[in-house]
Amino acid sequence: MSEAPLKRINKFLSEVGYCSRREADKLIDAGRVTINGIIPEMGTKIAPNDVVAVDGKEIKNTKTSFVYLAFNKPVGIVCTTDTSVEKDNIIDFINYPKRIFPIGRLDKPSEGLILLTDDGDIVNKILRASNNHEKEYIVTVDKPISQTFVERMAGGIYLEDLGKRTKKCKVEKLSTYKFKIILTQGLNRQIRRMAEYLNYEVQTLKRVRIMNIKLDMPIGAYRELSKDEFIELNKLISNSTKEYIASTTKRKE
Repeated sequence: MSEAPLKRINKFLSEVGYCSRREADKLIDAGRVTINGIIPEMGTKIAPNDVVAVDGKEIKNTKTSFVYLAFNKPVGIVCTTDTSVEKDNIIDFINYPKRIFPIGRLDKPSEGLILLTDDGDIVNKILRASNNHEKEYIVTVDKPISQTFVERMAGGIYLEDLGKRTKKCKVEKLSTYKFKIILTQGLNRQIRRMAEYLNYEVQTLKRVRIMNIKLDMPIGAYRELSKDEFIELNKLISNSTKEYIASTTKRKE
């Protein structure tokens, strides 16, 4: 009989829905994770009978279904799970009955669509594929939008403080001060940095779409992903093998 395959500790913590792999690596690096009472090195693999604990509390794989939420984040809310550091955090604001965490970020002055889940595995897949999938934003700036602004934003801008050039993207002027932009990458404060380079200041920034998921709820409200949305999302990230299990939790208004 062949032995059960070993699994990296960060993958285990994501699969049981404790946190994303990225967050798991931070916990391991901080010495907060143990395997059979011993603090492991990064990348350590575990066997099925190993006892994994975080802050001394054993973590077991009891997941039978996962939660997938779309949330309309208000301005002023921070996308962090560390509730002890930031009082205006997304976890306390939603107050969901299960432990969930955001997929990616949307900065504090911005509003709009962000996805949350307790499925750490899908977090990793979406973030890993993020440079290949569209995110759509509606932005207002402090000066009239010129054709030069549209063309330069769309053509890519070198952001010196990040040491990177933005990828070409889709930009459409909607009115004198408002434009739509569709990105296929997610650099830190990317749209604000691009506008600043062209001597524009972003006044409002709203994310209205992530891949196939559209913003369609009021500010501060969330809803579950529909079965069709989840199926299409899995097609876009291509290597997911999960099946959707609908939750019965009611939407928050």
